[in-house]
Amino acid sequence: MLRSAAITQGVQRSPNRAMLRAVGFGDGDFNKPIIGIANGYSTITPCNLGLNDLTERAVRAAQAAGAMPQTFGTITVSDGISMGTEGMKYSLVSREVIADSIETACNAQSMDGLLAIGGCDKNMPGAMLAMARMNIPAIFVYGGTIKPGKLGPCDLTVVSAFEAVGQFAGGRIAQEELTAIEKNACPGAGSCGGMFTANTMSSAFEAMGLSLPRSSTMAAEDPEKAESAARSAEVLVRAIDANIRPSDLITRESLENAISVIMAVGGSTNSVLHLLAIARTAGVPLTIDDFETIRQRVPVICDLKPSGRYVTVDLHQAGGIPLVMKLLLEAGLLHGNARTIEGKTLHEVLADVPSEPPSDQDVIRPLSNPLYAQGHLAILKGNLAREGAVAKISGIKTPVLTGPARVFESEEEALASILDGGVKAGDVVVVRNEGPVGGPGMREMLSPTAAIVGQGLGESVALITDGRFSGGSYGLVVGHVAPEAAVGGTIGLVQEGDSITVDAHQLLIQLNVDEEELDRRRGAWVRPAPRYTTGVLGKYARLVSSSSKGAVTDVVF
Repeated sequence: MLRSAAITQGVQRSPNRAMLRAVGFGDGDFNKPIIGIANGYSTITPCNLGLNDLTERAVRAAQAAGAMPQTFGTITVSDGISMGTEGMKYSLVSREVIADSIETACNAQSMDGLLAIGGCDKNMPGAMLAMARMNIPAIFVYGGTIKPGKLGPCDLTVVSAFEAVGQFAGGRIAQEELTAIEKNACPGAGSCGGMFTANTMSSAFEAMGLSLPRSSTMAAEDPEKAESAARSAEVLVRAIDANIRPSDLITRESLENAISVIMAVGGSTNSVLHLLAIARTAGVPLTIDDFETIRQRVPVICDLKPSGRYVTVDLHQAGGIPLVMKLLLEAGLLHGNARTIEGKTLHEVLADVPSEPPSDQDVIRPLSNPLYAQGHLAILKGNLAREGAVAKISGIKTPVLTGPARVFESEEEALASILDGGVKAGDVVVVRNEGPVGGPGMREMLSPTAAIVGQGLGESVALITDGRFSGGSYGLVVGHVAPEAAVGGTIGLVQEGDSITVDAHQLLIQLNVDEEELDRRRGAWVRPAPRYTTGVLGKYARLVSSSSKGAVTDVVF
């Protein structure tokens, strides 16, 4: 029996039926499945600007397929707009708020299925956490990628604007060029256009079978995006009939498939955090070390920004995620028996996809000619990160650096020093007390990393943090350092001028200070007072787990 039947059947349920009649139910509708459509529409960010149109298409398609769709809103915040401010502390927190709100609405109303529509970074993992918790038939509709901005012959993304700030501060471009980049970087609706976090997570969900094939790389403003939303609603109605649930789709095999695709496309470091959270919520064994195992066998085959040349619409035109998956499948790097929301296996879904990339493009390369022979998201460990840290090593020319620590207690301190010329070639910038607990909220460090690149130091400076990085960050940057400073991690013991080694070859992040001295510092360490004690940030800091476990708030460790 459908979950919604409990609120629509029987004389004793007449008050419930009366309220449903007020929102459009007729006599013949009470035995239809009720689908919750979680709409992340917002004018806060271009990522979510077009979601109302997709919601309307999904509603009409669900009705035509014999269901009763009920829409409700969920929040979003714009990482790009809040980046570098105190507001960025709410970004990762919003993932939990989104999950909580979707779970609350669907379970309170006993909905039979969920179609979640989102664009900005946290919409996707937030929806997926809710899907895993509720385990009702569900599908995700990505709002779509933004098209590239143009300035002369150059494709621009939002990261271009952040890097331009560093270029201007370093005297490498004039004010007029900075303003021109700002005006042209984001031409319309859609999520950030490179293989940043939003496009990384949409690709991962397509690989896991929780979004429709090819849907993860469509442009937000193209007609096929709305058509895909309508078809997603139709597929969800069939999935309810077939009782296909997230527990059937979020499996060890599908998570490994997602990680393999992320490595192949050169995706965001944030995917490590989000997939660990999804796996833990779904009860699937997955650790941070599994990312390293998969990295060593999966090459990077897509030449995408931020470290590459192309944007996501170029990937879509070249064949999209289905072509990437077909290449991996034929090389034995995907689990072909993993199921999808359509009730098909990956073998079936990819049966008609070509086995070779088109010869007239070089966005997607054959596995015989990869950009990098191994994946780009490396898990580093050492006395600075005993639980692990995440480094994005694609495109870096200096994978090993030993240098003096420049220690900053916040992102603002680090950025000010970088822009003032206080960071020199050979330095290791340490930004701490920005972790899940210490921030709280684990801010992304796109502003300082973009400033480093913009000043021409991207190949000669390392930056390590217990915070996160934007999917747009690149260079020798290491985030998610765990344990974090606020809970007594070694990163909190680093002193100005200490020697630090970051070695992407040896997967090492090491503070070159002897254990006796570290023990002395540890004994003198005092836990910092929480920056927030009330409100959502105070609550989050009290509940959140380590980044090495996904920074979740609803699981007791």
